[in-house]
Amino acid sequence: MTEKTIFKTTCPRDCYDACGIAVVKSADGRMKVLGDPDHAVSRGALCGKCAIAYNGAYLDSKARLTTPLRRTGPKGSAQYQPIGWDEAISHIARKLMAIAAESGPETIWHTHYTGTCSAIAGGFPQRFFHRLGASEVDPDSICNAAGHAALNFVYGTSTDGFDPRMARDAACILVWGANPSASAPHRHKYWLKETPAKVIVVDPVRHETAAQADLHLQPFPGSDSALAYGLLHVLVRENLIDRKFIDAHTIGWEELATTIATANPAWTETMTGVPAADIVAAAKIYGSGPALLWLGQGLQRQPMGGNVFRAVGMLPAATGNFAKPGAGLLYLNGGARRGIDGDYLEAPHLRKNERRTVSHMDLVELLRDPKKARALVTWNINIAASNPRQAELRRALSSENLFHVAIDLFPTDTVDHADIILPAASFLEFDDLVMSYFDLTVSAQAAAMAPLGEVLTNQEIFRRLAKAMGYTDAELSEADTAILDTLARQLGQRDFASLKSAGTIQRWAEPVLQFPNLAFATPSGRIELASASAEAAGYPRIPLPSVDAKPQGQRLRLLSPASRWLMNSSYHNDPKIAAKLGPEHITLHPDDAAMRGLKDGDKVKVSNATAQIDMIVDIAPSLPRGVALAAKSRWPKLIPGGLNVNALNPGTKSDMAESSSVHGVEIDVMRA
Repeated sequence: MTEKTIFKTTCPRDCYDACGIAVVKSADGRMKVLGDPDHAVSRGALCGKCAIAYNGAYLDSKARLTTPLRRTGPKGSAQYQPIGWDEAISHIARKLMAIAAESGPETIWHTHYTGTCSAIAGGFPQRFFHRLGASEVDPDSICNAAGHAALNFVYGTSTDGFDPRMARDAACILVWGANPSASAPHRHKYWLKETPAKVIVVDPVRHETAAQADLHLQPFPGSDSALAYGLLHVLVRENLIDRKFIDAHTIGWEELATTIATANPAWTETMTGVPAADIVAAAKIYGSGPALLWLGQGLQRQPMGGNVFRAVGMLPAATGNFAKPGAGLLYLNGGARRGIDGDYLEAPHLRKNERRTVSHMDLVELLRDPKKARALVTWNINIAASNPRQAELRRALSSENLFHVAIDLFPTDTVDHADIILPAASFLEFDDLVMSYFDLTVSAQAAAMAPLGEVLTNQEIFRRLAKAMGYTDAELSEADTAILDTLARQLGQRDFASLKSAGTIQRWAEPVLQFPNLAFATPSGRIELASASAEAAGYPRIPLPSVDAKPQGQRLRLLSPASRWLMNSSYHNDPKIAAKLGPEHITLHPDDAAMRGLKDGDKVKVSNATAQIDMIVDIAPSLPRGVALAAKSRWPKLIPGGLNVNALNPGTKSDMAESSSVHGVEIDVMRA
């Protein structure tokens, strides 16, 4: 059957790839979402989970929310009746204005994250909330805030990463705490395999990328800082540091000397479980450079995640791996790296009061207090599936004292607790702009289909709310076309139409150096290995070679990384995805399973003081002893018992930025 390509667009999902998408129509009129064969990154492939969901739930009007809804039953009951947009918008506007007048706009909270990563859909709503004066749940506190804080102490930025095209000039790529095989499959399939560089992976889990690396270092979780110092020790011993670079562009190296000297390979092996010979081999490969260091977001989701990032982040500074081909460090590449003006996009100047924030780790306490939180708007996020203290959060969301508006594509667990539900458009239904947080690419997101039912884009929803609340600021009525043309010009394009005709472009034709002028946005203008700013904020002046205490007795440390079949909490409602997921599983080391008399397929109870859930055991030697693995983040309401693995997370904060330390959770496992 002949298929005709009708649109090419870009996937705006929360992953490293930003795949190219071709939307085709067959002769019988059916639409399919395929990979774009001309896309430089994904090369015609679309991740399996995305391909299923985009051709399934995303096109299914029965699975989608397609009309505004008003709650008619108890919160959590999913009992609603359809209402029109005018009624929904006017009702919300009246409630928000009344709350702002009675209790202050700061008692209105909004929370959002990466349900869609396109520019306007993610940025425009901030204009409304700034104008309203609402408070915000810190988005990154559920994910990567500790890493951002740490790298800002060292480099003055966390979002100016290396250009991945530098891999062609690298002698080593060190992937620390990332699993591209699950979270960046095209990097795993192409980027890492096509580079001439030696690939080293540091991860407690021997996942597919680790197994295919030239060298895999497998430390016990929480020992990464000690391992970083162990590598520095070998670099110094083997004369692989760049003393000229250190003297000219860093401060604090001499303050590290004693700690580095004591972190010999034997000590490091004792602290981390990594064989001394592998530590030496890794240091020699990395130190021979030029080298790229990729810091994964999972690495900093630990009790001492900020300290870990400061310690590991010293490696490129010690070896002079900046401002030259094949060298650099990457956590994320942000829009500002490409020239996007975030203040234009989000308009913080519209705010008249002080901006208040709270960590996701404190969301339960916040929502329990009607004096502090009277309204909540959730958009681009499913907190009832992804947040800690899941059962307590559900009870807080059930309060009749909290006015809750949910904006989403699907009836998630979070949506089930809302008073008013507004149906959002998917990325297939509107034009926008997408920027991968790995490559320095810029992509047009092109509308490929008419909106299902009565859905609206995020930005149109907030335009209508602003109008209903009497806001006349020009920023709140600016059309998508004008915003997209402005953003395109900031990116060096004539207008959005020219970008749309190109599809995906590299921001710069040739690979760009990281920190080309060796100027850093720190107080000293240098890389701050010893940081007075960190010290003033209550942290150690230099990163510590710390190691987390191991679980006591028969407790295990739980890692809950990305699922191969989910995009965070997205896709579980697609029947084909749900079938592939099956029941929740937990992976144990063979020795840990034997100690408990467990075998493959046994049903177990996984518990701690926060929650208890039922799971099925998988046994594999891919983990260190004392560690368990269970992928996040299914929809609780689609699981027997109504709790997913995040229910076990007590919400303990990491050492920096009040961020998540979900990979520090400890559990008991026993036969059901």
